[in-house]
Amino acid sequence: MTSPPQAAEPAIRTAEERDLDDVAAIERAVFNDPWSRRSFADLLDAAQVVFLVAVSDTAVLGYAVVLVASPESELANLAVARLVQGQGLGRRLLRAGIAAASERGCRQMFLEVRASNGAAIGLYQSAGFEALGRRRKYYARPEEDAVVMRANLSLASTGTAGRGVVGGR
Repeated sequence: MTSPPQAAEPAIRTAEERDLDDVAAIERAVFNDPWSRRSFADLLDAAQVVFLVAVSDTAVLGYAVVLVASPESELANLAVARLVQGQGLGRRLLRAGIAAASERGCRQMFLEVRASNGAAIGLYQSAGFEALGRRRKYYARPEEDAVVMRANLSLASTGTAGRGVVGGR
C-alpha cells in the first residue's frame, strides 16, 4: 500500500496585490483589532517594508510585515491562518523576516506582542527575542499591555528546527 502524496510545504515569497484578500481575511480572523486591506495594500510598494506571504497552491496561509530602518527593524505584523497554526509556519515566516532584515543591514529587530499571547512570546523567545518592558494599555479590543521585545539579528534564530504558532501581535 502506498502513502497518499504529501502536500508541498508552503512557499514564502514577497506579497503581491493578488494576495491581499487572503491576507486581510487572515488578519480579521486572527486579530481583534485588525489592519485594513488598504493598510496592507499601502505596504506593497514601500521601499522600507518587507512584506512576506506563505502560500500553498491555492491560498495565502500566513504573512509577516517587517519595517526596515537600518540598523534597526520592527516586526510589525505576523499571522498564520487558524487552520494551519501549530505547524511551524509562523516560525518559518519569522525566520524569513529576520533574514530579510539582516540582508538589508539591520542588526536588531523589535516587536510588540500582547502580554497574554504566551504562544507568540514563546515563539519569539525561541528565535532569540528578549523582553525589554511593557507598553501599558497598548492594545484595544480588549485593552491590554504589550510586551516589547528585541533580538540581536546576528544571534537570532534563522535555522529550521522547531514548530511555530499564531498571530504575532
